[in-house]
Amino acid sequence: MKKVCSLFRGVLFGAVVGSAIVLLFTPWSGDELKQNISEFVNNFQDDVRQAGTEKRQELEMELARLRSGKI
Repeated sequence: MKKVCSLFRGVLFGAVVGSAIVLLFTPWSGDELKQNISEFVNNFQDDVRQAGTEKRQELEMELARLRSGKI
């Protein structure tokens, strides 16, 4: 039990210190950082949607080819 408490305290302390260091050394203000994160998330979502659409089209073409009997 003592090891678990020690581990938890270490993880918590590391998270607090790491967060403080990131906030101090981030080259953007809070609003700029939120905007950058938002743009990254939006771009990532668009990429995932596009990849899904392309894969769906590819699978539909493969299914049509298999249904037609042309192997």
